[in-house]
Amino acid sequence: MWKLINGRLIHTTDDSRVKFRTNISKSIIEPLQAIAVQNNTHVNYLIETGLKKVLSEGVITFNKDTRPKDRIQFKTTYDKELLEALKEFAKQHGLFINDVIEYSVQFINVNESKTIDYRYRVE
Repeated sequence: MWKLINGRLIHTTDDSRVKFRTNISKSIIEPLQAIAVQNNTHVNYLIETGLKKVLSEGVITFNKDTRPKDRIQFKTTYDKELLEALKEFAKQHGLFINDVIEYSVQFINVNESKTIDYRYRVE
């Protein structure tokens, strides 16, 4: 992100975002990558919209027996507060974070997703 300080643009790191690595089903990630390209956004921005919906409802129906077997490592950044809320939600429901992320994909709203240019915003 860029900050306007004394009439000059200064490039800074967005402290509200944190790096996070998890394992997510390859069959989920690949279609999300295509959707992200089509809609000028990133996969993590798409996932964040789904996570916000799940966390706001506070309910999850997840069958641990149907966990995918094709999980791959997925590294990205998430909003710090959203990630903390996700960790607490997963703990309360006895699930892993990647289970909640995979479940939340069905609630993604592309229209609410940030654009690819969000990281280059000026504040």
